[in-house]
Amino acid sequence: MYREDFMQRAIEISREALEKPGTEPFGCVIVKDGAIVGEGLNHSLAHFDPTSHGEVEAIRDACRRLECVDLSGCDLYTSCEPCAMCVATMEVAGISKLYYAASMGQAGTAFASLTRAERHPIDVEALRAAAGAPVEERVMPSEQAMDAEAVAILDSWVKARKAATAARG
Repeated sequence: MYREDFMQRAIEISREALEKPGTEPFGCVIVKDGAIVGEGLNHSLAHFDPTSHGEVEAIRDACRRLECVDLSGCDLYTSCEPCAMCVATMEVAGISKLYYAASMGQAGTAFASLTRAERHPIDVEALRAAAGAPVEERVMPSEQAMDAEAVAILDSWVKARKAATAARG
């Protein structure tokens, strides 16, 4: 169930970008059982890390605090509709529900006057298309190599994982 106080906290975090160099105004909180368990602010420029979006940072924080990689039962509140990378991260982490303030369109309008040098640009539509497309249909060239070696390691890891699970009973 939506709670205004959690959205307010996500927006407060985004406001930090007004004073913190290298940050962008995208704040996020992760909520479990009525309590904030993770917070994040976009630090892409400060950390030289294009994956350091507010949602990803909040998911990383929540996973560290809860000592898990499964955030099932957690809600995510963010100051702006998440990009495809953040949505994929939310899906992998098992986030149960998303609440967002500004839409992607509203953010695009706000950022429209900035040059590439003034912000970390993301072509949202291209990102959505690439993230959902099979590898052979993406714009970025790709080539598969040494798959047999990689698959052998994957198979060995699965066998070891099953053996460890069976040993625990």
